[in-house]
Amino acid sequence: MPRSIRSARSNSICSVTSESGRGAKLDELLASRVKMGKKVEKGLNKEKNQSATSQDELDSNKALEPHVCTGNFSADFSELCRRNNMTFIPPVIMRPRPPAPVVQQEVSPAKGGKDKGKPSVTQPEPEQEENAEDGEPVDAPPKTFTTKDKFEYFKPSIQVEMDNQDKPDTVNEIFIRGWKVDTVMMDIFKQCWPTMEKLHSINLWNTGLNDDTLHTLSTILPQCPNIKNVTLDGNATEKEDWFELITEESPVQNLSLRHCGITNKGAKMIGRCLGSAKRANTKLLTLNLSNNKIGEEGLEEIAQGLRLNRTLLSLSLASNEIRDKGVVKLSEVLSRFPLTHEEVVERRKLMSDRSSPDRNKSPPLSRRADSKDRPGSVRSSTHQDKGGKKNEKPSAKAKKDGKGGKEEKEEKHEKTKGKKEKEDKAGAKKGVGANVGGRSSGDMQNGNTSRRASLAADAKGKGNKTKGKEKGGKPAQEQEPADSQDFINPLLEGADYIDGRLWVAGNRVLINLNLSRNEIGETGLEALLKAMQYQTTLCMENKSSGTGLMRLLVGKNKVRSSHELLQKITDIMLPKDPFYKPPPQTPEVNEA
Repeated sequence: MPRSIRSARSNSICSVTSESGRGAKLDELLASRVKMGKKVEKGLNKEKNQSATSQDELDSNKALEPHVCTGNFSADFSELCRRNNMTFIPPVIMRPRPPAPVVQQEVSPAKGGKDKGKPSVTQPEPEQEENAEDGEPVDAPPKTFTTKDKFEYFKPSIQVEMDNQDKPDTVNEIFIRGWKVDTVMMDIFKQCWPTMEKLHSINLWNTGLNDDTLHTLSTILPQCPNIKNVTLDGNATEKEDWFELITEESPVQNLSLRHCGITNKGAKMIGRCLGSAKRANTKLLTLNLSNNKIGEEGLEEIAQGLRLNRTLLSLSLASNEIRDKGVVKLSEVLSRFPLTHEEVVERRKLMSDRSSPDRNKSPPLSRRADSKDRPGSVRSSTHQDKGGKKNEKPSAKAKKDGKGGKEEKEEKHEKTKGKKEKEDKAGAKKGVGANVGGRSSGDMQNGNTSRRASLAADAKGKGNKTKGKEKGGKPAQEQEPADSQDFINPLLEGADYIDGRLWVAGNRVLINLNLSRNEIGETGLEALLKAMQYQTTLCMENKSSGTGLMRLLVGKNKVRSSHELLQKITDIMLPKDPFYKPPPQTPEVNEA
């Protein structure tokens, strides 16, 4: 083979090898770039994941922060439901009300315009629309109500009433009816309701309350600033702990527990919370226990609570299982009853505290600070001797006058005595009004003063405290404290000693009692009649302790409506009934 061919082949082989080397290098560069790109992408993905996790952590931290309720019930309720991951949030809507009738000014033509300007109430006439097919007028649907789909109507909702519809923080009444309020929902209410300053009424009708939710509700009520009315009709619980709603901390004034399945077990606890020898409920005014299963034992315990309760005004026990034995016990409480041993002991304690109210009290700080004659701590004999020796040294002025220490002390004592007499005379002239309200020592010793006089004196004393301080009388801290009770304890009322027992007048504060639709017979009605006769004679002599029952309903019991006992009770109670209107008397026509 010639050399030229060999050289050409070698050159081609070298070019091929060089090209292949370049290609390998390019492949390596491309591979490195791909690897770098993957690394960059991985780095970017890591940064994205880190930012996403940090964002999730921030969101979770925000979710963990507790929601602070502002008093806007609609906004607070919706936010708390969303935080509890509720699938359906009941809407907060205004309670529907029927439209008010239209008041128009009309003039009666028959009377010649004498009644001009008197308003008359007229109902709005239904509008008429013409039917396009027949041309006959068709009445338009009335405007007094709106129609909804049945499923939309029965969905859970919270109805509210407001003082001002433009201000959502003025909700004053809440109505929940026909759907179950569970533990989660009650915990939400526990956060919302205490911040609502205008709220005064809560109505939970047939909401399936149980022992836990009832206990939670009883802890919510004392935190609500202005709550007064609570209605829990149609809720039956197993333990019947309804007494938790009327404890000493509860501010409830009107309580309704109809159709709650309350038996003697629940009624006993309610009666014990109404009153006892040592404490009594001072907030509850009306109690509705109708349509339950309360029997004789439950009524006896309720009557026991009414012995010393002087706050409850209305009690409804209609449609229960009450019989004669329980009614006899209640009639005794309404007329007069003997005190038990525990009540006698408590009466003696109260009388002892009333006769000497300052017995267990230490003197005020102002008196202890101003007293110079008697030091706060007892000195030892060595200190007293040293003090006596120092006091025996006469002053320089006494040495000049030739007087000793004793004569100097007597002169000082006479001067201070004269100054005190002058100050007392001036204070007696200036501070006449300062001691008008304060009770003198004679008044303090007299424990049988009338309640009217004591109340008047206490009221004057409270009104004249500041005046006495301005006019030079005793300061407010040094004045003797007046009686802080708003009403006299029933145990301190006058008692009669009969057959070795103390008898006191019964409850005359209760003015409305409903015992209709029970199982009361002649024995129970006779006891009620005697109690009403006793209350009538007692209230005629003294009305300061109450008027007694003004309305008594005992219809539809075992006794027929035309029975003599019912007629006598009706004759006594009918003039007392504030809703009774006697028939108009026809004028007598003088015959010519």
